[in-house]
Amino acid sequence: MAYTPPAAFTTRPTLEGHFGMSASTHWLATASAQSVLERGGNAFDAAVAGAFVLHVVEPHLNGPGGDMTGVFATADDPAHPQILMGQGPAPAAATIEHFRSEGLDMVPGAGALAAAVPGSVDAWLALLEEHGTWELSEVLAYAIDYAENGHPVIARVVGAIERVQELFTEHWPTSAQLWMPGGRIPEAGEIVVNRPYAEVLRHLIAAGGKAEATVGADAADSGAEAQGSGGDRADRIRAARTEWKSGFVAEAIAEFVMTPHRHSTGGDHAGVITVNDMSNFDAGFETPVTITFRGYEIAKIGPWGQGPALLQTLRILEGFDDERLDPSTEIGAHTILEALKLAMADRDAYYGDADVDLDWLLSEDYAASRRTLIADAASDDFRPGPDRNGNVPAFTPPLVPEGVDKEELIKAGIGEPTVQKNGVNNGDTCHIDVVDRWGNIISATPSGGWLQSSPTIPELGFCLGTRLQMMWLDETSPSALVPGRRPRTTLTPTLISKDGQPVIALGSPGGDQQEQWQLLMILRMLIGGYTPQQAIDAPALHTTALAGSFWPRTWVPAGAVVEDRLGEEVIDGLSRRGHAVTRAGDWELGRLSCVTRDPETGTLAAAANPRGAQGYAAGR
Repeated sequence: MAYTPPAAFTTRPTLEGHFGMSASTHWLATASAQSVLERGGNAFDAAVAGAFVLHVVEPHLNGPGGDMTGVFATADDPAHPQILMGQGPAPAAATIEHFRSEGLDMVPGAGALAAAVPGSVDAWLALLEEHGTWELSEVLAYAIDYAENGHPVIARVVGAIERVQELFTEHWPTSAQLWMPGGRIPEAGEIVVNRPYAEVLRHLIAAGGKAEATVGADAADSGAEAQGSGGDRADRIRAARTEWKSGFVAEAIAEFVMTPHRHSTGGDHAGVITVNDMSNFDAGFETPVTITFRGYEIAKIGPWGQGPALLQTLRILEGFDDERLDPSTEIGAHTILEALKLAMADRDAYYGDADVDLDWLLSEDYAASRRTLIADAASDDFRPGPDRNGNVPAFTPPLVPEGVDKEELIKAGIGEPTVQKNGVNNGDTCHIDVVDRWGNIISATPSGGWLQSSPTIPELGFCLGTRLQMMWLDETSPSALVPGRRPRTTLTPTLISKDGQPVIALGSPGGDQQEQWQLLMILRMLIGGYTPQQAIDAPALHTTALAGSFWPRTWVPAGAVVEDRLGEEVIDGLSRRGHAVTRAGDWELGRLSCVTRDPETGTLAAAANPRGAQGYAAGR
């Protein structure tokens, strides 16, 4: 049986050129990134500029108080991709004992008690310092402009504010002050501003200027020329990083969270993050985890995130013929869903910011043993595999059946603002991809600190994230809440290389669905020969038979969510096989974007998600 060919119609073309390409979840971020490329910046300058714009224009999906992960390769060393690690750890006082003393048996989904140390801003500045070429002031100018002078607010931001307006007005007055000026919700298309955040960014730029002036004066005193090392671009960025982590931002955060406020659990709690927590964190770079699939090298973040789950799934699927890897057929969709459930069970049982035996979990022998578990009918069991010694996992997450009132959860501001289990879209995380004419390439997924995650810190214009909700108040879990450990994040972009040269950078918002939607795109491009836009447009699906990463962490045994465009025959076939199918509508699942590069010709391409009429690609 031949692989299902792509549809003749695409929602927009796959862009092609040779100068530079940008794609993201918001057109203003894409336009800003592309502007940087046009003015001589490289892909890393462009990605940082676009990312700070995302803080401003998609505040319901990410913020400066959140986190991010990225994967990139440089033109100078393309065969050695790196991970940009912007996931902050649990604060020193975030202990299981403290949370239990607060009457909690699970980390809340909203409120500052669930805040990890913010990692996004420091990570972006680290990337700019190490691999960028532009001055901080030039890169931040785009975000400052939109924060100071305003931008048309999108309908999804308005919808997010509307859903949590009761929480804002009754419990989080500082959030109401910023997002409901004059006591009303803004209308879609209305120009909104965030001047406190514009001032934060100006303050960071000024900190770099002070560093230059100080070192220049020192150099003059010693008889040296003022062009000393402190006067260079990297030192100015380092000074801004210090100001962020140890200066007024950290001080404002630490002071604000001391006041108890409403959390998603219905109780009032104070946060525990301190200036020391902020100053002790350094974003940085790591070596990715990689496997080879059908001759391509797939690079992902480590098991402190869910990245290896995609690699495990590909390992399982590689043992099947191509027809079993086609998401548009009944047998292909069934096989993919079952493989994902096995990999996600291992994620929930084994992954965390600790020692994880990836050599075993990604081995051919282990994949072969898991492959044999895929039967003709859907499984409704939670099935993590044994360790290399044949022992069952020490930890099994509590499998809470879905059934909690979704509207009440939304009003509480909890979880990630992504699609509900039934496919209804509440928003997403963010994503950005950039490739330049020299061959620098990056894919990054910023998230956390969305406007409904915790109360706004008024002098900063943003709130803290809630990534600690991915940790368990159970000492036996590899992702147990431990001070200094990173929560097992869902943020996980992908870089694909061929013969030591990066060829595809892709990613998607979507929480537990991020790896699942990326998997579909990878299979369709690498095996089905789809263009990027064809793969993004193609009908999507995912499983909900996993321990949800976001409070209240429910699961749906044998759950499968599909877009109706998958077709009646395929959907009915999945139901007959025992999948608990939820139909999401024609265009509801997947938030993918990507950029590509052909190393032989230098041809670049880009594509972005049409769902929600928000994502955009640009380039030439």
